[in-house]
Amino acid sequence: MNKDLNVLGLTKKMLRESIDQNTYWEGNLAPMPKSKAQWMLTNPRIEDDDYCGVITTANNQILSFILLVPDYLNLKNNNFKKVYWMVSWWVHPKNEHAILGTYTFHEALKLTNNRILIKSYAEHIDSFYKKMPFTIIESRYRYTVFLSADPSMLIGKFKFLKPFKFILVAVDRVIYSIINFFNNLKFKNTVNKVFYEYINEIDQKTWGFIEPLCQNDLIYKTKDYVSWHLDNKQYTQTPVTNKFLYKSIEIGTSHNIYQYNLNIIEDNKIIGFLSYIINYNEFNVKYFLVEKEENYNVCIDALVENFINKKAKYIFTDDTKLAENIKNRFITVFTHKSLKNGLAHNSLELNSEEVNLYNRDGHFY
Repeated sequence: MNKDLNVLGLTKKMLRESIDQNTYWEGNLAPMPKSKAQWMLTNPRIEDDDYCGVITTANNQILSFILLVPDYLNLKNNNFKKVYWMVSWWVHPKNEHAILGTYTFHEALKLTNNRILIKSYAEHIDSFYKKMPFTIIESRYRYTVFLSADPSMLIGKFKFLKPFKFILVAVDRVIYSIINFFNNLKFKNTVNKVFYEYINEIDQKTWGFIEPLCQNDLIYKTKDYVSWHLDNKQYTQTPVTNKFLYKSIEIGTSHNIYQYNLNIIEDNKIIGFLSYIINYNEFNVKYFLVEKEENYNVCIDALVENFINKKAKYIFTDDTKLAENIKNRFITVFTHKSLKNGLAHNSLELNSEEVNLYNRDGHFY
């Protein structure tokens, strides 16, 4: 390995010092937006000596980065156990086939005493995880439901379409307007009596609705934790994006990125809770909670009304029931779904029979 190589386990204390000294935000590439790093420090479950990342550098260049988020497993009898989500594992393209990424991965295991959870991973490294001491705790589909042709996504997937971007945009504008017109008609009557209470922080009334619906989650939920999880301060809007000082490995900056949290109200009672992130054309569902089945479709209609009003093009979720109901109730262009496996290190002794890994668990966008 390069003699100048430096593999550093980043504790909360070290992350705070790096923010104060602007260590990682003066070059072209940062491990995460500074706003996300500052938000990490406010995690009620992270101690000063807890690890929140592993970063490998050489000659002041980031070669590999793993983001770790300390959390608590929700065990029986109101007990909990500290674990670490491995949210992402990034390796510089020039080093993808070297041992550097694997070395950084094993360093993360060592620093966390193997207490690692992985919500999902890229398909091309499936063979790597099959050789590692991890257990699949849940398999589920990840859905991208398109209510538009979304030229930017098409061009990203099919590069040969780039010369036809102008035509695709014009066609999509027509398709988008037609679909939204008819979808508006579908929810117009059901949401007439529904109101939305947009909130920046989880208050006691909202927590009273959320708490019983999260009792069986994989991750132990508290009012303070959910407020932190849904805090919009982790994101940075950049109106003049091309002049922003740095790019980051972790998502968290764009011209319109924002997290919205809202209670869905009918007859002065909360019937649903929704949290979603808007980023470019994406509508990413973080929490979708409904207490009574009779209100489920009304809350889906409320979600789609928010989607249309934010001028998003596609909905992203791991919630199968939600995705399938959106497809059944509304006009969509197409749906992409891919199978994702959630993993736990064998030392945690978790199995699929006792685990409920929901869309909201480990959802660190």
